[in-house]
Amino acid sequence: MSDEHQTWAPRDPSAASASPGDDGGVQGAQGKAPGKKGRTKRPKRTGWRRLFPTWRMVLGAVLVAGLLLVGGFFAGYQLVDIPAANAGADAQSNVYFYKDGTVLARDGEVNREKVKLSQVPSNVQHAVLAAEDRDFYSQPAVDVRAMFRAGWNTATGKGKQGGSTITQQYVKNYYLGQERTVVRKAKEFFIAIKLNREQSKDQIFEGYLNTSYFGRNAYGIQAAAQAYYGKNVEDLTTAEAAYLASLLNAPSAYDVVAHPDSKPAALSRWNYVLDGMVKEGWLDSGERSTTEFPVPGEAKPSTGLSGQRGYLVQAVEQYLTGNGIIDEKTLATGGHRITTTLDKKKQDAFVAAVKNNVMKKRSDDREPDKNVRVGGASIVPETGEVVAMYGGVDYTQQYVNNATRRDYQVGSTFKPFVFTSAVANDSTTQDGRRITPETYYDGTNKRTVQGPQGSTGYDPANEDDVDYGQITVRTATDKSVNAVYAQMAQDVGPEKVRDTAVALGIPKTTPDLTASPSIALGPATASVLDLTEAYATLANHGRHGPYTLVDKVTKDGTEIELPDRKTEQTISREAADTTTALLRSVVEGGTGSAAQAAGRPAVGKTGTAEEDKAAWFAGYTPDLATVVAVMGQDPDSGTQTPLYGALGLDRVNGGGAPAETWAAYTEAALRSSPAQEFDLRTAPGSDEPQEPGEEGTDTAADPDTPNDTDSPSTSSTPATPSAPTTPSSPTPPGNGDGGTGTTGDATGGTDGGGSTGETGDGGTGTSTGTEGGTDGDNGDGDGDTGALGGGLIEGVRGAREQGA
Repeated sequence: MSDEHQTWAPRDPSAASASPGDDGGVQGAQGKAPGKKGRTKRPKRTGWRRLFPTWRMVLGAVLVAGLLLVGGFFAGYQLVDIPAANAGADAQSNVYFYKDGTVLARDGEVNREKVKLSQVPSNVQHAVLAAEDRDFYSQPAVDVRAMFRAGWNTATGKGKQGGSTITQQYVKNYYLGQERTVVRKAKEFFIAIKLNREQSKDQIFEGYLNTSYFGRNAYGIQAAAQAYYGKNVEDLTTAEAAYLASLLNAPSAYDVVAHPDSKPAALSRWNYVLDGMVKEGWLDSGERSTTEFPVPGEAKPSTGLSGQRGYLVQAVEQYLTGNGIIDEKTLATGGHRITTTLDKKKQDAFVAAVKNNVMKKRSDDREPDKNVRVGGASIVPETGEVVAMYGGVDYTQQYVNNATRRDYQVGSTFKPFVFTSAVANDSTTQDGRRITPETYYDGTNKRTVQGPQGSTGYDPANEDDVDYGQITVRTATDKSVNAVYAQMAQDVGPEKVRDTAVALGIPKTTPDLTASPSIALGPATASVLDLTEAYATLANHGRHGPYTLVDKVTKDGTEIELPDRKTEQTISREAADTTTALLRSVVEGGTGSAAQAAGRPAVGKTGTAEEDKAAWFAGYTPDLATVVAVMGQDPDSGTQTPLYGALGLDRVNGGGAPAETWAAYTEAALRSSPAQEFDLRTAPGSDEPQEPGEEGTDTAADPDTPNDTDSPSTSSTPATPSAPTTPSSPTPPGNGDGGTGTTGDATGGTDGGGSTGETGDGGTGTSTGTEGGTDGDNGDGDGDTGALGGGLIEGVRGAREQGA
């Protein structure tokens, strides 16, 4: 057929009949371009539709991304080979130095003993699988969904979470390293896939069990079984296996012997493992219900960490890992040279001070002496550097570091933080009087704390139930009067008191740091190191910087970056300095007078835990802040015990062995440096005398005189003082001023209401016809005798403070 006989019919007949230039024809053509036939031009996107990509664009992007991923996968698979075992498979030693370059210790003698998978009982295998990768034997080498889930949880602030399978963890442990980088993660991904093709699941699992770190310098399940339970892996019970499996998540943090405060978290993880075993059918639910937590034995570190060395290394490691400087597992591989802030001369001085003032006073003949423990720490206020630390009698004998543990109440050493908060917040009493050292409070024993709406129902007792009546804050601090400080905490606001303590350096996660009036009495269980940091902030005029134990870290000649040593004014200088001025009298004539032996200007505060389970002295000079605590703990059960009868004393208090140790250490540590005076800028009006307010304006007993006497017929008229008599026999240094006792014919005067450590003045005693003066209490609270018509009658026991 020829072309001239072909006719082409348009799709739209109306368009064919339209004339050029005819509007209707143009519209009928539906937007066809001139000279084009059969194609319709799409209208342009307008309005909000322009903001979104078309489906063609989305599809194209997905296809391109898919191609890139597939290409990247194949490229990575071809380029990444399975390497030789990393250096961490044969860990090196870490070397620790004092600040002057002297070697402190060497750590890192690797405790590793490989075992065959056939030697590992099924209950142990199942515990590890329940803890780390329950689908190990059925899933691929990598779990992409878990990796994305972990990444998403980390990115959204739910904490760093792992998404690695056991295969990936084994690759990281044996072939790579612990660094958190994208490159390392990518290598781990491809090596795991290749390894899964070349080795069986049993081979990979065996390698994982032998290379994993369990804490206590134990690599592998066999070493862990010995380190924690002193037995071989084949002898582990299900409960013990579940605990060891729990350690894989946080090796050192979950060691309930080294960190008693971590037991709740360790228990939670242990229960998670056992519940997982039940869920997977690996453990009978009946056996699960009767399973009890298996407390591991004490650690048995190498003799190279004997004495204080082990405690110091442990504290340095906690600082490095806790501040994210070095990952725990990376640190365990060794090869680091770590220069600490510790001063060897000061460290030796601390050990000597504890030995002479505590350890030498123990006796094998006294049962309570076996429970005596000591913890101490010392910080330079201006720099935050820890220059000395005392962790215990010997790291190879007692694994727990007494300087860093957080399970003993700090007692009355917390009270200065209440006053600091009062000054910082310009607080007032319930009747509107500004709180200063000269503000009067009602020190009546068991006085109910009053809030804005009336009684709070909280009525703390003073030490030995002594009534003080109207006394100033200064006197209440010297004698550590609970009734006064509980009311002050209420007046300031318990939340504000808590915030002030945290601003000074007490961790906000400290157990029992509860915002209530009782916070003033020190139920919080901050560590010795925590408390030292807080007192160092007071010494540094309210400028706070986190303590530091490390000056420099290098590995293979490369220096590792450390956090900046920044300080900031967290509490006003006036508040800090006014507190320092208040604490002067505690050392000059209060419960901490033994600290005067340091031979230089010093301030401090004594403290006692509930039931006298710990005695504290926290104090500072302008250039050194130090805290010493004597603690009671049964060496067999680990139970906290009262210190009654220890060191040959009826009661161990903060003004005794802790203050004496503090003074001996401070004198030796600062012997080569000139004494410095405190440069204080106190709050205006801090020293202005005040009159008692409307609160508790009922009868105000003499602050140094307990209200109870030996006879109910006490006269309300004070007796005429007489010259004090000489004690019938020498007694140890004692308490405050003697009080006045009056009876019809019965008793002499009572002894002082002061606290241990301060020699008191004699009181007076009157009878119908004979005056008998009493001597000041020269012991730990027992009154001396007064003469009555030629006879001798024992005086009333003197008052001690909570925390003396």
